[in-house]
Amino acid sequence: MSVTQGYAIVVHGGAGSPRAYDDGCERAAQQAVEELAISADALEAAIAAVVSMEDDGRFNAGSGSVLCLDGATVEMDASIMDTRGRLGAVACVQGVRNPVLLARAVADTPHWLLAGDGAARFAAAIGHPTHITISDHQRQAHEKVVRELAGSVPAMPGISEEAKAFLRFWNYQTPLDLPAHAACDTVGAVVRGPDGHFAVALSTGGSAPSLLGRVGDTPIIGSGFYAGPQGAVAATGIGEQIVRHLLARTVYGWIEDGMPLELALQRGVDLFDPKVPVGLIAVTRTEAAAHSNQDMPHARIVQP
Repeated sequence: MSVTQGYAIVVHGGAGSPRAYDDGCERAAQQAVEELAISADALEAAIAAVVSMEDDGRFNAGSGSVLCLDGATVEMDASIMDTRGRLGAVACVQGVRNPVLLARAVADTPHWLLAGDGAARFAAAIGHPTHITISDHQRQAHEKVVRELAGSVPAMPGISEEAKAFLRFWNYQTPLDLPAHAACDTVGAVVRGPDGHFAVALSTGGSAPSLLGRVGDTPIIGSGFYAGPQGAVAATGIGEQIVRHLLARTVYGWIEDGMPLELALQRGVDLFDPKVPVGLIAVTRTEAAAHSNQDMPHARIVQP
């Protein structure tokens, strides 16, 4: 890849999250800038941004991850990828701090994805920090979901009536009727480094409510994230819908074919029913942008 002088960073705090969280995204983007000044590594910068949002407490990731319906379990997913060949992800991991850093550690193993108890054992083996504290913010969000489950509320957008057949397999002692606002947000960052390399990092606390063991798009390469020679793309929204379109790789393909970035992101979002929350961020060799059909906190820093 050709050496360049500038860089580009875009971060998001989840489709459907309030724009009041923009400040958290701005801090995250600044963390990425500071990391670039130290390492000039696009992946380390993307990870630094995501760590900042995992530690914020307001986003559905890391310390702010949504509680499962048992009111005690937190299952998290995270992923990283860059154009130097580094690829790692974790799914349904519990009890760890900064799952994006665990995903980065997986990239140094022979594997690309570890899940559940295996991911937790790997974390313990390498001395990865634990995190089991449940914040007031998480408890309040959980209580809201439980209250709405007790009433008559619409199903999650994009989920058909037929899909409710999985009520038979529901693994909580709670009736199933999905709240319309159900959490589905992710945090993510895409970076073009000063050397022309691209990277992406994602983290999420999953969706609420969901079956235990549910995995969305965040740790699935080509669905929630993709990085290649022409750019990096990160998606956010309802993972069950995003994976059906291999959204990140599909949008990357349009970029690769020469489509302007803003148009590629809009086209990607337009694949979905407007009722389905979905958002995209991406960087290319010359552009950096974000697009969503819902409020989506985000920040962008471009150094030409």
